[in-house]
Amino acid sequence: MSASAAFRRTLLTSASRLSRPATNNTFSSFTRTAAPVSRPTLAFSKAPARHFSATMAEKEGVHNLTSKADFDTAMATKDTLMVLDCFATWCGPCKVIAPQVVKMSDTYKDARFYKIDVDDVPEVAQELGVRAMPTFFLFKNGEKVSEVVGANPKALETAIQNNV
Repeated sequence: MSASAAFRRTLLTSASRLSRPATNNTFSSFTRTAAPVSRPTLAFSKAPARHFSATMAEKEGVHNLTSKADFDTAMATKDTLMVLDCFATWCGPCKVIAPQVVKMSDTYKDARFYKIDVDDVPEVAQELGVRAMPTFFLFKNGEKVSEVVGANPKALETAIQNNV
């Protein structure tokens, strides 16, 4: 065998080793025996879509404000503490604190609890200067008495206790 033939043979052998990835047979038995994944099918019903305003929160005492007029009506009521939860449906911390706000509405019967989606009623969010969600505003006799920014249930409860 000549030197050039040996060199060509070495190149071809090396190239074929490089072009085929080395296989690790450690998981081969696992992949061969794995059961096929079945995807559940979606069953569509003719039930009406459930809106956020019809959730448990509203039935428990947290009322959904869906317009600027609703907000103005809520602000017009005097002599009781108004707790306003400014939230967004896409906001994770808003979803986490929502059940705790419902519990507070059961505990503090002397206060009125409202929620407003800042994406649905942006004019109210702009008027109040909401920059983060959730933001809680506490009003008494139409005047802002406290503000809690963020999903901080202890700070919210302290603010409610101080103003009821």
